[in-house]
Amino acid sequence: MAVNDAAPRTVQSLREEWHRQEVGVQVRSFWSETTRRFLRNRAGVVALVVLLLLIGSAVLAPLLTSYDPLIGRPVERLQGPFSPGHLLGTDEQGRDMLARLLYGGRLSLAAGFIPPVAATIIGTLIGTWAGFVGGATGAVLMRIMDMLYAFPAILLAIAVGASLGPGLLNSIVAVTIVFVPPVARVAESATREVVTQEYMEAARLTGARRFTLVRTQLLPNVLNNIIVYASGLVGVAMIVAASLSFLGLGSQPPAPEWGSMLNSLRGAIYAAPAVVALPGLFIFLTSVAFNTASDALREAMDSRLD
Repeated sequence: MAVNDAAPRTVQSLREEWHRQEVGVQVRSFWSETTRRFLRNRAGVVALVVLLLLIGSAVLAPLLTSYDPLIGRPVERLQGPFSPGHLLGTDEQGRDMLARLLYGGRLSLAAGFIPPVAATIIGTLIGTWAGFVGGATGAVLMRIMDMLYAFPAILLAIAVGASLGPGLLNSIVAVTIVFVPPVARVAESATREVVTQEYMEAARLTGARRFTLVRTQLLPNVLNNIIVYASGLVGVAMIVAASLSFLGLGSQPPAPEWGSMLNSLRGAIYAAPAVVALPGLFIFLTSVAFNTASDALREAMDSRLD
């Protein structure tokens, strides 16, 4: 008779394995349901397609145009859209507008993506710690956030950008600082709601350490609210970053960035209004697409709306 050398499985190990499987099924079910509800939202799907096209065109810019975005011909300056050899015309220095818009998408989209991501990480750490620990530590952290939150976003970004100096990196830092307080406030509010739940108290009674509580019980239940809120900041970040570039505090010429392109073209608004409007149109289209996709994601993640 064959001897089974495998160690006997205890009841506790069977319970742990069942719990892991159950959690995995719940996570997969949640995200599959979220995806299903998102795909039923036509506006959200259209917005997502627009965003993917914008991102893809920026990444594949060298394959979509043969023009150098930094080199122009003054004799061809301010040609309108659909001019011979220039589908979207040329700017005030005769540079191809399509090339500058495609390459400029790299800088503009980076200025829209990086600040919300960085602010989400920093704000989540501050907010969850303040809400979980509470007491004097939490109060001090949130009062600091409230002081920054009291300033209008654009004015705070201008103040920080002016103190750091012009440049794309400095504008990204400025926009990130602007977004940290509201993300921290959302994270702190969600954390304060979660820490009062019965499952958190049950986890404490089992002897789980503070870090384990935050990792296994707190973060999975507050990240949904934070992600939905942060996704809506991408469009705002693009507008704020473009505003800084328009004021000369962001990306500097001759780098193609939609906000700085608006600044450099504003003197030609009467000579070639269609060309001047193109960078603003791309900023508007990207911002609306991000906001629409964010709203669709919020509705998809809220099972009560199903």
